[in-house]
Amino acid sequence: MSPTKSKKKRAATQGRMTKALDAAKKLEKKILDRTAVIGIIGMGYVGLPLAVEFGRVGYKVIGIDINKKKIKTLNSGKSDVDDIKDYQVKELVDLKRLTNTTDFSYLKSCDCVSICVPTPLNKTKDPDVSYILAAASEIEEYLHPGQLIVLESTTYPGTTEELVLPMFERKNFRAGIDIFLAFSPERVDPGNPNYNTHNTPKIVGGVTSTCTRVAELLYRQIVTEVVPVSSTKAAEMVKLLENTFRSVNIGLVNEVALMCDKLKINVWEVIDAAATKPFGFMKFYPGPGLGGHCIPIDPHYLSWKLRSLNYYARFIELAGDINSHMPEYVVEKVAAAMNDQRKPIKGSKILVLGVAYKKDISDVRESPALDVIKLLMEKGADVSYNDPHVPSIRLDGNMLANSVRLTIPALAGFDCVVIVTDHSTYDYQWIVDNSRLIVDTRNATKKVKSGRNKIRVL
Repeated sequence: MSPTKSKKKRAATQGRMTKALDAAKKLEKKILDRTAVIGIIGMGYVGLPLAVEFGRVGYKVIGIDINKKKIKTLNSGKSDVDDIKDYQVKELVDLKRLTNTTDFSYLKSCDCVSICVPTPLNKTKDPDVSYILAAASEIEEYLHPGQLIVLESTTYPGTTEELVLPMFERKNFRAGIDIFLAFSPERVDPGNPNYNTHNTPKIVGGVTSTCTRVAELLYRQIVTEVVPVSSTKAAEMVKLLENTFRSVNIGLVNEVALMCDKLKINVWEVIDAAATKPFGFMKFYPGPGLGGHCIPIDPHYLSWKLRSLNYYARFIELAGDINSHMPEYVVEKVAAAMNDQRKPIKGSKILVLGVAYKKDISDVRESPALDVIKLLMEKGADVSYNDPHVPSIRLDGNMLANSVRLTIPALAGFDCVVIVTDHSTYDYQWIVDNSRLIVDTRNATKKVKSGRNKIRVL
């Protein structure tokens, strides 16, 4: 290369570095003085808490969602997410710190944008990233220099750089120079009384080191601890490891429950005794199956990605197989318990207690209770349910079912009560005292003082 060309190349490189530094400094200043406008696409159980945290410290937040009913609810000052109270939304709306809309053109005024859209699996258990692509497409239309985009939706390693980045590059925007792009996995645990968006450490990985730095600075304004990693792929992998860890360990303890059943051993006693070891053991409990948007789904993202690299993720597939069959095991336990009472499932009245996927929330996504209900109905049972957090549900064929009231005559009228979700509001002593037969999949009745002769624990 001639000295002239070499000099021009160095000058061009220096120019890009200066441009990147200037853009980063401008955005960082806006972030620090709270004048940056924050856009959040997807105002669900991840996006709304994030919006509340940004609004709480003084940022103007634009919440964007395609669900018109949700937007109307939020703009009226009400929350549709369990962990966020109405007053928190109302205060921000009244202060004009939170504006909610279905209009993506508001992205033109946003300095930072977080993508918090769903990432479900399709019928073949392959990742469905269509919501991510749709959100990125909207951002692409209104993308402008100096903007930070952070993907928070759980996905497979490589999504940010392989799918999202090329869409922005079509407009000749370079990550780390013209715009900033990062991945920061959501870590929301619905119903957790101790950990929320503010005090749960935030993982951040950018396409470039500058992207990481800018995204890290943004989240430091609302989160007590931010943990930077080397790349978007590493950040994407962190989330999948976390939920795969839970899925595999739940799969293990569910299989131990099946083993203990064969050996006539109380699995709950075994787990509690093992948990007294102060090192090398972490307590997990068996249950009727996995629910929620994360644990039953996220490991399949990793498994799918590895299959494309000709690698079979054996632990993930095995844990998924065990966990997915737990509702069938629950129904077998119901059948056995009723058989001891000389009653068949067919024609019997069965009450399912709790249909949310975990205690003390209203979320029924992927809830094993729905599978238990379906299986019992297929066997001819007359099934009802009660859940203080879920007033109604839709079953197969869009049949609407409403939560029944718990009364002494109502409980006495059921041949069997199946505890699937162990909500804290249930009075288990009262339930046992007034029921004919209990099948407890959560060991919720462990402190009940009487009625052990009519309780069957998973």
